[in-house]
Amino acid sequence: MGIVRGVLLDESVLLAESGDDKTVSLLRPGAESLIRTLFLSRTHSGISYGVGLPDDKASVLQKIASLYSLDCFILNDSVSEVMPGWSNTDDGSIIIYLISDKKEFLPKLSSYNWLVVVLNVGGESLCHNPNILQIENLEEFPLTICHLNKRSIGTNAVTVSYTMKPSRVEDFAKRGAFPLCPTQNGLMFVPLASKLPLSSQLKGVDIVLHKATDEILSIEDNNITFTQNIQALQRYLDQHQDFCVIDPLSNVYPLLDRLEIQQVLLGLVELNTEGKYLIRGAHFLKADNFDEFDFATGLAEARLSLPCIVKPKVACGVSDAHKMTIVFKVDDFKNLSVPLPAVIQEYVDHSSTLYKFYVLGEKIFYAVKKSIPNADILRKSSNGDELKPLLFDSLKSMPTADSITSNEPIDLKLVTDAANWLRRRLQLTIFGFDVVIQEGTHDHVIVDVNYLPSFKEVPDDISIPAFWDAIRNKFDSRVSK
Repeated sequence: MGIVRGVLLDESVLLAESGDDKTVSLLRPGAESLIRTLFLSRTHSGISYGVGLPDDKASVLQKIASLYSLDCFILNDSVSEVMPGWSNTDDGSIIIYLISDKKEFLPKLSSYNWLVVVLNVGGESLCHNPNILQIENLEEFPLTICHLNKRSIGTNAVTVSYTMKPSRVEDFAKRGAFPLCPTQNGLMFVPLASKLPLSSQLKGVDIVLHKATDEILSIEDNNITFTQNIQALQRYLDQHQDFCVIDPLSNVYPLLDRLEIQQVLLGLVELNTEGKYLIRGAHFLKADNFDEFDFATGLAEARLSLPCIVKPKVACGVSDAHKMTIVFKVDDFKNLSVPLPAVIQEYVDHSSTLYKFYVLGEKIFYAVKKSIPNADILRKSSNGDELKPLLFDSLKSMPTADSITSNEPIDLKLVTDAANWLRRRLQLTIFGFDVVIQEGTHDHVIVDVNYLPSFKEVPDDISIPAFWDAIRNKFDSRVSK
């Protein structure tokens, strides 16, 4: 049996009848989710239906086929009627035909030599033919494809189950990052289905890739509450210490706390040598209260000068984690709307130039982006009016300059050394960090660190294979131990 080359979905697994009016056709629960998974995983897919299907039902199938760029055709007794690309080939690959509750139709499919998978919604075995597989619900189907592919290519195949918010899945998948068919290094990606028992899924999975920061419900007094999905995953991982996960939640926790990250970055001092540019974190100060603290003294002791940028201590996962303020006067610290506790961070004049670095395993990439203007430009923008604190959301409304103005080159060796230091210190497989170069001193200042970034500024033909290599190398190194 070869690699799965395509999937044909019969009308019976897609359409469901609902309500008193049996002529009204609807999609079966989970049907569009499956189609979307196949679409995003770049699996060649099609829809077929019988000659006598009512027009309204055929219209439903045609619309969803158009929406997801699927082949859609009538399947009758003649193989010649099948659209090009769905007939058998001699390369050993296979076509899966997914069908439900059509016992009388199963013998006819034998002439096509497809692998038939039956959606057995009733729980009763429909046949004992070893060439016909059965699944209990649609959510099982992507993992079934992975099992078939793994059986075909052997031990080199590695199944990666991923869990993250839908918009992030779409962002990665549209760039080809989550294929169901094996990559050149043997990875197959399948979504972790919330409606299936976690333990039964993970028995057939080699790696879990998560973006747990997408699934934080709350953070209070350093206590993090995750969704039920992540809580169940953590319990499973606690019971299966050898299971490969990218990355352990305990390794991700420091990136949820801006104060903890600032303290980690203090360790960069060991990379600095006399006579060369410095790589460091921004100077910082913790603020538990904006009304009672002596900021004039506290800022000086922390080697901070105005303006400063004030950020919530919580770095992600809650609605106001990216609500920040640039403060120009000591008196303006009072009544700030930034959530407490907060981190007061050095505002570095950096010629409106931000370097975004991405660490994918042992490979490091970067992109250059426009950033916040220097402090003197922000002051001029007030047009003589009283300069008030500048409030913004760093994900939505961060003030940026019209263009990049830096003429000072970045020391890539210095930052690469810092990236490798952070990788060892944090024990993370995939992460990112932002660097600015301070005007005058040329200090390279790391101002942010984040887990599993999108790295979409790096061309897909470079970043996606590096992403796969990072995952594969983590798995191989785990197995070798």
